[in-house]
Amino acid sequence: MQPQDVAPRPAPSSASSADPVVDVEQAEAALVEHYPRLARLAYLVLPPNLGRGRRVLTAHALTQRALPRNRTTTAVIPAQSTGREVDPGYALVRLRVVRTALEAGLPLRRAWPRRSQLPPLLPHVRGLKLFPRSGGADELALDQRLSALSGPGRAAYVLRGLERLPDDGVRELLGAAGVAEVDAALREADGVPGQFALLGSPEFDPCSLQARPTDLLRRRQHARAALVAGAALVVCGALLGLPGDGWGPDGAAAPPYAQNPAAEAALDPGRLTKVPPTAWETSARTDFSVWPARGDLTGDEELLRRALAVWARPGESVGVSATPGTATGGPAGPPQLLYAGDVDNARVVILHDGLRVVRYAEPKDGSAGAALDFARTDGAGRAGASAVVLGRADGNVRYLTAPWVTKAAGRDLVEPDSGARELTLTDGVTAPLAGPAQRQSGGCTSWNVLELTDGSDTRVVTDLGELVPARLTTGRPGAVKDASGTKALGTWAPYACSLGAVLGQGVRSVNAWEFASQPLPDATGSGAWVCTRAETWRGEGARVLAQFRTPGGAQGAVAAKAQDVPACGERDPHVLAGVLWKSEGGHWYLLAAGSRGTESVEATGGISGAADGNLLTAKAEQGAQAELKGTLESGRTIGGLR
Repeated sequence: MQPQDVAPRPAPSSASSADPVVDVEQAEAALVEHYPRLARLAYLVLPPNLGRGRRVLTAHALTQRALPRNRTTTAVIPAQSTGREVDPGYALVRLRVVRTALEAGLPLRRAWPRRSQLPPLLPHVRGLKLFPRSGGADELALDQRLSALSGPGRAAYVLRGLERLPDDGVRELLGAAGVAEVDAALREADGVPGQFALLGSPEFDPCSLQARPTDLLRRRQHARAALVAGAALVVCGALLGLPGDGWGPDGAAAPPYAQNPAAEAALDPGRLTKVPPTAWETSARTDFSVWPARGDLTGDEELLRRALAVWARPGESVGVSATPGTATGGPAGPPQLLYAGDVDNARVVILHDGLRVVRYAEPKDGSAGAALDFARTDGAGRAGASAVVLGRADGNVRYLTAPWVTKAAGRDLVEPDSGARELTLTDGVTAPLAGPAQRQSGGCTSWNVLELTDGSDTRVVTDLGELVPARLTTGRPGAVKDASGTKALGTWAPYACSLGAVLGQGVRSVNAWEFASQPLPDATGSGAWVCTRAETWRGEGARVLAQFRTPGGAQGAVAAKAQDVPACGERDPHVLAGVLWKSEGGHWYLLAAGSRGTESVEATGGISGAADGNLLTAKAEQGAQAELKGTLESGRTIGGLR
């Protein structure tokens, strides 16, 4: 009994019973929603001899060009091996991605090559080489085996593993993509071991990339000529900007990189702010500004000087990352030192300038390269300044905790009854904790979180791939509490894996709110409606998911989602969502629920129905789509989450 999304508009009429018509808007919605999956599909089908960098850009180009120009019919909608129906919009763009990826691998035998066989004009990157993160030995072996296959053979293997299509579905899709010998392609795919779980590895993810510089010597040679030709223009421009009786466009500002007291102070390790260890106990503030300097290298001025210099002027060999909305410029004055010490195979320095936490890391062995990570932390209070990520290695995470944290433990949020595992704290540094998501072929199986004890309070935070872990809470917006205790952990357990949808988004906190419980029409119990809202440090970009879970279900299913809306938040603690649900007797229903204070719910479009109160149950047909409208006790109307 799998819930299906209730789309925000009625389904388009069909050209025939067999060939659904797909609007451009429907195809665009499917492409945007499933973009990472489609880009991964294109990357895996493209020929490896293109090189990893060009495969990445070509995969994105083919995926973006998969959007049709006008309404299109699609006759190829093979169901997954799980039996779930496939959205016609997604089926169309998937077919177009596979077709163009196969064309890109064809030999250049025509007078005018196909567009997919040429280097992509967009997206385009200058001065950098982009390629996916390296996987392990298993991923490398699989990539070598796939490179030995023909394009159709590679496509057959990937459609089996990534899309979970049965062989009949693969035949149908490859035939529509123009493959003449489909059975031969399937036989080729049979020769590769079915390690389908590896297809989800970062090794094959063109959306999670590493950056390296291009040929620096060649770029330098090309730049010399441009510098000589532009030197005269620079001098003339400077003279024109400074007339004899007035200021230049920058007023009294010094030229870039000029020596001045403020710039020199920001780069002087001797002027770093180091807070006394007990300052937090008497301070009116409890945030990063009262963290003491910790670690065994706080007196290493050479290390601190390198960290400050790289922060101010990161070179081409420095990998720089920042949460969305976070500036990456140098400090305005001497920052505060939070940590300097050895962490696994790196020397790590953590700094704070009042608005940002910055992490500098360099290899212990002195090899080239360094990493510089930025996270926005303005407005952090005691709860938001509980911990920062010191380092990640071998799938484990080490944290530096606040001085007021007295105990740390790890626990699996998916299995709250398994209990917490205490982590040793050494000068505020935790023992390694396994990273959050553990995945097997069946999907997400666990989500590890960090549990911190602060006096009588316990907080739960999770690593979302950034410097500052996100705080987890439960409860109605405006009255949320930390996700600690049996009831709160039980609320989060079925929805823990949905946290993967907000990785790397600058998330400050995520709240889970069970806003309704709805009896099922076949009398098998009640389904739970939960809204999860991820708030960000920058204020905008909040993400909202409405999820539905049937009795006995291990995980909730996403019924609706939205971004940058006030619903399910403190400003507007109301939400309305719906799903199509199939009973054990084979009947389809629309189940819709609103939060407390919803006086009535109405469905229009492909499904008609209305009910007083916050719950609506209406008979429906498979694949039907509806518009939802709720009326609140105040008389205000709200629409379904979208």
